[in-house]
Amino acid sequence: YTAIKIETEDGLGTIVEVQQLLGDNQVRAVSMRSTDGLKRGAEAIDLGTPICVPVGTPTLGRIFNVIGEPVDNQGDVSSDETLPIHRDAPAFTELETKPSIFETGIKVVDLLAPYRRGGKIGLFGGAGVGKTVLIMELINNIAKAHGGVSVFGGVGERTREGNDLYQEMKESGVINEKNFQESKVALVYGQMNEPPGARMRVGLTALTMAEYFRDVNKQDVLLFIDNIFRFTQAGSEVSALLGRMPSAVGYQPTLATEMGALQERITSTTQGSITSIQAVYVPADDLTDPAPATTFAHLDATTVLSRNLAAKGIYPAVDPLDSTSTMLQPGIVTETHYQIAETVKETLQRYKELQDIIAILGIDELSEEDRLTVARARKVERFLSQPFFVAEIFTGSPGKYV
Repeated sequence: YTAIKIETEDGLGTIVEVQQLLGDNQVRAVSMRSTDGLKRGAEAIDLGTPICVPVGTPTLGRIFNVIGEPVDNQGDVSSDETLPIHRDAPAFTELETKPSIFETGIKVVDLLAPYRRGGKIGLFGGAGVGKTVLIMELINNIAKAHGGVSVFGGVGERTREGNDLYQEMKESGVINEKNFQESKVALVYGQMNEPPGARMRVGLTALTMAEYFRDVNKQDVLLFIDNIFRFTQAGSEVSALLGRMPSAVGYQPTLATEMGALQERITSTTQGSITSIQAVYVPADDLTDPAPATTFAHLDATTVLSRNLAAKGIYPAVDPLDSTSTMLQPGIVTETHYQIAETVKETLQRYKELQDIIAILGIDELSEEDRLTVARARKVERFLSQPFFVAEIFTGSPGKYV
């Protein structure tokens, strides 16, 4: 994965990453920016290392692209330290094995599908059910309640959303423009308009910055990836360009390997932890598609957003029955918590079963006991919603941390 810099007429140079050695002094490489203006005979300089990006406190409050260049017009980053984006996962002996809960301040999550400190959490949902808003609320809550730093990797999403996120972080104080060192987040963007090489590697750039905070500063870090599906999608584009034979549904044959290389580096060590929250776009709401299915294998908890709840106006539209967590065990969350969570799920499951009968025959045909269950379930559904801090400007109701 050696990086090569090709000189261009605009003087910026294009960084490409070697993917295949063809022999006879020829390589096949993937470009990290648009290949417009490249021509035969241009000077190519072997940098001798993989792509290296700045790390540490100077990265806070700034926006970077895939090769670690600041793109927010705030001047250069004065970081002495850089790290390569391709690194090995921590050794077995360095891993932290004791499970502990990561409090988010969002009641439906903390009650029914709690997050693991140093775990990987998937946010599943189709288009427009509130994944990005939930991510912003989490960044906000983590900064205020835990004082931790976050790294946000925008992988192949809309530039407008990236800009909105940046502006809102400045307004809410998560990014401190007067003194960047006091900011709580570093942003790394490789948006939809970037070539596939950049979208495929931008997740690794964000992860490398997060690893430094964990290993050197010994902090608990939150790594947000929005959207992990676009990482797979970019990998599939690159795979086709490299002439590899496509696998199931046209995805790359190396899908599981690529995903594993990224996910295995996200973990808790004895020094600190990286808790990762990944938005997962589910193509056509089909959870069996190879991309979301491969992602599922790596997750400790899943938060599934439901279009039905969003249509009812219940936000966050977290589906209490589809969302799961390996942490919901009596030995970890206490017996009382476990029993309450199970009872809530039972009530909601019974309500779901009765919905067909209600739709066909009406609620009057139900027994007294079932009617009580329905009333309870509707109350529970409403109770599990809450106003968000980051949505105050839209809803007008002040946010709550529960």
